Amino acid sequence: MIVVETERLVLRRMVTDDAEFILGLLNEPSFLKYIGDKGVRTLADAREYISSGPIASYLRFGHGLYLVLLKATGVPIGICGLLKRETLKDPDIGFAFLPQYCGQGYAMESAAAVMRYGQSALRMTRIVAITSPGNEASIKLLEKLGMKYEETVRMGKDADEVKLFGTPPA
Repeated sequence: MIVVETERLVLRRMVTDDAEFILGLLNEPSFLKYIGDKGVRTLADAREYISSGPIASYLRFGHGLYLVLLKATGVPIGICGLLKRETLKDPDIGFAFLPQYCGQGYAMESAAAVMRYGQSALRMTRIVAITSPGNEASIKLLEKLGMKYEETVRMGKDADEVKLFGTPPA
């Protein structure tokens, strides 16, 4: 199910058949360093991650993480979407891309499209984002999206601190 299209990209809801791609992405060194270890080690783990994460989120909230594909080839290159976390009042935008597709504007293109979708189709008045303090690429992208640094927060009792960025309320 396609959610958003841009000039170069298609963003669609994930299905369990996307497990092979998700297994690879979630075990990329950059994902592990900046986002965290989701404990996904097998195709079965990846299918469970998709079912209990993105698919459950679509059903419960009407949005979640979407698979990002190159429009010209249909090749998956990353994920981008809107999450509803219990620890945050507002929905937050998240994204991750395979290293070979970084630095080409795909993250910005997909994140801007997801922000527009959240604000127009889903009527979200405010969207936030969290990122590791050292993740300069994500920080720059969030600032380009018009988000401003607000505070440092912990997403759980034993979690590392992350930077919280937000859009001004509409």
